Amino acid sequence: MDASPLFQVVGPGKNTPVPAPKHSRFQHFWHTYPVVSMVILAGILVLCAAAPLVANHDPAEFYLQHLNTPPNREFYFGTDSLGRDIFSIIWYGGRVSLTVGFLAMIISTAIGITYGCLSGLASPAADSILMRTAELISSIPSILLMLLMLAFVHEPDVFIISLVIGVSSWMNLARIVRSEVRQIRGSDYVLIARTMGAGFFHIVWKHLLPNFLSPIMFMVVSSIGTAMMVESTLSFLGIGLPVEIISWGSMLSLANRALLTNAWWVIFIPGIFLVVTLLCITHIGHCLRREVNRGCSNL
Repeated sequence: MDASPLFQVVGPGKNTPVPAPKHSRFQHFWHTYPVVSMVILAGILVLCAAAPLVANHDPAEFYLQHLNTPPNREFYFGTDSLGRDIFSIIWYGGRVSLTVGFLAMIISTAIGITYGCLSGLASPAADSILMRTAELISSIPSILLMLLMLAFVHEPDVFIISLVIGVSSWMNLARIVRSEVRQIRGSDYVLIARTMGAGFFHIVWKHLLPNFLSPIMFMVVSSIGTAMMVESTLSFLGIGLPVEIISWGSMLSLANRALLTNAWWVIFIPGIFLVVTLLCITHIGHCLRREVNRGCSNL
């Protein structure tokens, strides 16, 4: 007699019925949610890239007769305290915020991988010095480190802000890369490459990076959202991008005026776009980490 599909036999020679796992609708949605996150993020990226086609007003134009105008048929998302059309500057500002996120990610990833590989391949004494240095830098609050670097900049632009964020956020990645490199540096292919006189960057690119890329993908992807959040924080504090450089962060820097005039749309709409983008990026990163952990557990 066939066993019921609701039960499965567990253990050799045992007929202990155990309920088979069921996937609820919530679990099914949770597993398909990364696709939804990628679709939403892709939509935001496409609309920001097509900002000149999507915007219905000049984002740099000051409509002084429409200051703090609530959303209407002419200004879909209203205007801010400077008279700028929020709907138009959302897409142009998204370009800048996403550019800062990706540039900062590239900078921090390049520094973290290079530093971690140097430490992982170095002698024990040099490795100890390099890691103690990284720990010393990471012990400094990142906001103070960024304030120190921005103090030497007269007028920060997109590249300067990305550089400052990237330079102050590579330490955790370097520690993970160093740990991975220490585990695989004794492999035959690495030893053979070093014996044949291969250069440092050749070994990193051909032999080390393919082996530790998957474990660090979560941090690499999440660093994009972190950089965008940091840029918004700096702009909100008045030490980031100037108001004339449109970004979601610089839009939020007008929050004080908006609160005084009860112009909720000036804060709410850019904040929604920023939060949704950050949630999508963060969840995609978590899904990457879950897949990597699942792959490691199956080995």
